[in-house]
Amino acid sequence: MTLTTRRTVLRALAAAPALYLGVPRYARAAAEFSYKYAHNLPMTHPLHIRAQQAVDRIKKESNGRLDIAIFPNNQLGGDTDMLSQVRSGGIELFTPSALVIATVVPVAAINAVGFAFSDYAQVWKAMDGKLGAHVREGIGKANLYAFEKMWDNGFRQVTTSNKPIASAKDLDGIKIRVPVSPLSISMFKALSAAPASLQFSEVYSALQTRIVDAQENPLPIIQAAKIYEVQKYCSVTNHIWDGYWFIANGRAFKRLPPDLQKLWETAFNEAGMQQREDLKKMNESIQADLESKGLKFNHPAADSFQAALRQSGFYGEWRNKFGADAWNLLEDAVGKLA
Repeated sequence: MTLTTRRTVLRALAAAPALYLGVPRYARAAAEFSYKYAHNLPMTHPLHIRAQQAVDRIKKESNGRLDIAIFPNNQLGGDTDMLSQVRSGGIELFTPSALVIATVVPVAAINAVGFAFSDYAQVWKAMDGKLGAHVREGIGKANLYAFEKMWDNGFRQVTTSNKPIASAKDLDGIKIRVPVSPLSISMFKALSAAPASLQFSEVYSALQTRIVDAQENPLPIIQAAKIYEVQKYCSVTNHIWDGYWFIANGRAFKRLPPDLQKLWETAFNEAGMQQREDLKKMNESIQADLESKGLKFNHPAADSFQAALRQSGFYGEWRNKFGADAWNLLEDAVGKLA
């Protein structure tokens, strides 16, 4: 091919409609809105997988008008950094856990009240119902938009090195690592334990060197961090349930025309419902895996823990902090606590 002929062919290709080049129609349209979504989980986690499916759906069904790039695994910073960025508009979407967003909207931590939920039926009754709507209203006042459906982060369980936790009295004096959360610290103090706030990166070595005797986390984290190597028992206490709020910068949400607002609400909410089922199945398989690695499981009843928290004044204290309105909505879903 001569140089002149080659140039002619290249010019023809450049001018050809994308239809003839086999490019999907939705990929051809220039994006009217290019948004960034960040989270703190690996790409193998159900949250990322389902979010990617939602983002792909949004791009396709909007004919490329709304293009969302995902930044997983803390690529854009830690939780505090990403929360700051979504508030300022540096990123448009973020999935913080309830305990993270509670640093800005304190009532968001109400789902983490100790031993409030007995099962997922109560969790979703509350968070898909009036309590969730109350929290979303608070998030909205912080100039953020919260999608209707929370995504699951699971119940937290206690692991120990020397004995299983069968009742509240087994926590008396036990040195347990907890996250830097006033609610978690308050709960374990009320149960007569000795909580120590450590960064998660320090947990394994702290357990290995017996700086602490115990820790608490959802099963996927216990598995991923190989906590079974330095702990013998896992007590399925379900003492705290935590989830992810899917939130958007308020101005970014309002910039979208109504059809795109409806599209991304539908896509993210439906993906969230699928992620809940994914995490439930994953937890079941993880317990079997952890048992095969030598971790011994037991399932204590919640009664003694609730009684100890009630007697210590924990529930009354946090009822006052969250306010009667939010607390009553919680109790409507789970029964009397305080």
